[in-house]
Amino acid sequence: MPAFQTTLKKALAKPLFLLVNHEQHKHARCGNGPRPGGPPPPRLPRALVHVAPPDPRPSLPRLLRRRPDLRGFGAPPNAAAYTSLHVVGDLVALLDAVSRRNKKVMLVGHDWGAMIAGAFCLYRPDRIKALVNMSAAFISRNPGRKPVEALRAAYRDDYYVCRNQIVYCNHLISINFMNRTKCLIFLHEPGEIEAEFAEIGTKRVLRNVFTFRNPGPLFLPKGKGFGDSPDVPIPLPAWLSEEDLDYYTSKYEQSGFTGGLNYYRALDRNWELTAPWTGAQVKVPVKFLVGDLDLTYNSSGTKDYIHKGGFKKDVPFLQGVVVMKGVAHFFHEEKPDEINKHILDFFHKFSASSSCCVA
Repeated sequence: MPAFQTTLKKALAKPLFLLVNHEQHKHARCGNGPRPGGPPPPRLPRALVHVAPPDPRPSLPRLLRRRPDLRGFGAPPNAAAYTSLHVVGDLVALLDAVSRRNKKVMLVGHDWGAMIAGAFCLYRPDRIKALVNMSAAFISRNPGRKPVEALRAAYRDDYYVCRNQIVYCNHLISINFMNRTKCLIFLHEPGEIEAEFAEIGTKRVLRNVFTFRNPGPLFLPKGKGFGDSPDVPIPLPAWLSEEDLDYYTSKYEQSGFTGGLNYYRALDRNWELTAPWTGAQVKVPVKFLVGDLDLTYNSSGTKDYIHKGGFKKDVPFLQGVVVMKGVAHFFHEEKPDEINKHILDFFHKFSASSSCCVA
């Protein structure tokens, strides 16, 4: 294992727990030295924020300094607590806790992290110097239709976002305590998709997710999972080892999938709460990166939105769109050096007095 990865693993093994907005968030301070044989990184305080369990070998080591994980892995099970307002509030409070209050940061986001990063820029542009987003482009709120309704109309019920919405009802139990006091207890059961994932097995689910390279939409028909036979082995890509997969599996077996799925379940609630930002623009400098095989880039209408003026209208300070060839959703793992270069080249345009946060 390369020396810099070993150093990062040791650093990540010593987390600091911070209480942010009444929720405990794990935060690890990591070394930010140069890669062996590589140039030194810019002198910027940096942070890494995840909507997933911690990465055993982050693909952006030269940007890494502070690494908090977002709610969802040991955080509240209620999906209503996962709107972008909640999560951006966590990040603002966290930045205040680890750096000078009101200091501007440079932000990097991927997938759900990109959606949160876009919301951060929308709600608190005073805290953002510049943004590099990957995979998920910022899209302005559509006042005419809730997002899940729109996705169901386009792709039907088996589309993965729609399947992730189904949650069993909580059960209410009334208990007569010593003939005097009644206690009401809510039992939260896992959702339908969690039950199917449990039947498939955590490791098999993650293996399917990490190896998905179909640019078309992802469907999860009820009872059929990813559509593959459990007896057929799924080889891992070169950038992901069995050791890495075992690490992710152990983390998801501890936390379950509910926290991560709750971001999807909060989509419509998020739409309801963000009505005041209808038509608002992201007014910070932005660079956008995406792989040409990414299912998000190939979703209905996305390419036209990105390349035919819609994206630039919603993000007027957009300074570049890079479509990387032959890479899929986890392209920051497939091509980490290229991604690092794009990020560093963009951020070098801005003052070294700013911090960097990766979502």
